[in-house]
Amino acid sequence: MIAFWKLNKIPILLTGVSFFLYWLFAYDLIRTEYSKLVILYCGVWLVFLLLLKYAKNNIPFLTVVAFLSRAIFIFAIPNLSQDFYRFIWDGRMILEGLNPYLYTPESFMITNGPFPVNQAQELYTGMGELNGSHFTNYPPLNQLCFVLASLVSSQHILGAVITLKLIIIAADFGTFFFGKRLLKHLNLPVKQLFWYLLNPFIIIELTGNLHFEGLMIFFLVWSLYLLHLNKWKWAGVVFALSVSVKLIPLLFLPLLLFYFVSTSKSMKQALVKSIGFYSIVGLTTLVLFAPFFSLEFINNYTQTIALWFNNFEFNASIYYLAREIGYWFTGYNQIAIIGKILPLFVVLFVIGLTFFRRIITTEKLIVHMLFAFSIYLFLSTTVHPWYIATLLILSVFTRYKFPLVWSFVIILSYLAYNNLNSADTSENLAVIALEYTVVYAVCIWEIFFINRSSKHHKVQHY
Repeated sequence: MIAFWKLNKIPILLTGVSFFLYWLFAYDLIRTEYSKLVILYCGVWLVFLLLLKYAKNNIPFLTVVAFLSRAIFIFAIPNLSQDFYRFIWDGRMILEGLNPYLYTPESFMITNGPFPVNQAQELYTGMGELNGSHFTNYPPLNQLCFVLASLVSSQHILGAVITLKLIIIAADFGTFFFGKRLLKHLNLPVKQLFWYLLNPFIIIELTGNLHFEGLMIFFLVWSLYLLHLNKWKWAGVVFALSVSVKLIPLLFLPLLLFYFVSTSKSMKQALVKSIGFYSIVGLTTLVLFAPFFSLEFINNYTQTIALWFNNFEFNASIYYLAREIGYWFTGYNQIAIIGKILPLFVVLFVIGLTFFRRIITTEKLIVHMLFAFSIYLFLSTTVHPWYIATLLILSVFTRYKFPLVWSFVIILSYLAYNNLNSADTSENLAVIALEYTVVYAVCIWEIFFINRSSKHHKVQHY
């Protein structure tokens, strides 16, 4: 024990400081305490970087710290997001035999009952009027998690929250398990996984604030690992599970076309793999959605998804520039038009990656996925902080670090609103401009300068 202390004195002390800061973050912070929020976040980030420096390649130690850090948040009600109230509402709706895709919480509240779930008024107040007035957009596997939480605790919100957090922590164990193996297969340092696993942004946003990107990421990493081992049939099933938590992995499907071509012995084999994989993903996803299926479900779900492109605005970058241009020409917000045009650019970019930069390795596939999702976020009308989690895990398997930088400066998005306690919900564009100036600067530097420098180095070396 004394020898262990002498060898790990600094990492152990840093861990103690980290745990204390996380405790403050979980149990002694209100979202609108801006100064405290930034100071605590910067504090845990500084300790995070120092831990990676002093713990070096002590993987077991870093793993224990990563999961103990998550454990601190287990009994805390999320303080930076209200979404979990809707999670619990949906889960309890299903337990009552009601399809959550067919009803809005508001539809029950305006009639003053009878309420379909326990603690209906508290859940509705917690989720907020905006969330409660729309149909749910969470896919079926996500809904299963909500049901499990409601089964465990149908009377108490905290009990449901604890269950949901345990599911997300278990998913992170899975990401660690398969992520470590994939890094080894790609001949990359296992320590890189802790840019995700030990990252304060991931711990706070996923475990702390109950965002299910963590579960989606687990299935995505597992699927990539299976693809790398050429177990494409099982990879298709697991990929569909990822889609059934969050729809985002659908964006990556076109990129897999030439991956199968380049990893097959013949075009015939590539055709069998690609058709088989896409069929498995499609059928598995349909089976998972089947219990909720109806024409009304399709209408409600597509309308809800469309809202993210045509109605909602938050923490955007290129869209805000396009919006200002629209204001200049027409005098009013053109989101209905711009929200339809920008996704077309995303589609064209993904097609370009698919057909003009053909993939030959798993590493290149992941790089293409990284940039496909980056463009999606850069052109989105709404970029909530937890969206960056997918970008961050993909970067672990590449040399790009701009997602890591983004996971730090994303805290600025919580400062974007001028005053969350008033009726003024206009965003502070100067804060958003600062966030994206940093992100774009690092991204451009890595793509054009680091890449060019590394190519020059290779030429000189040979």
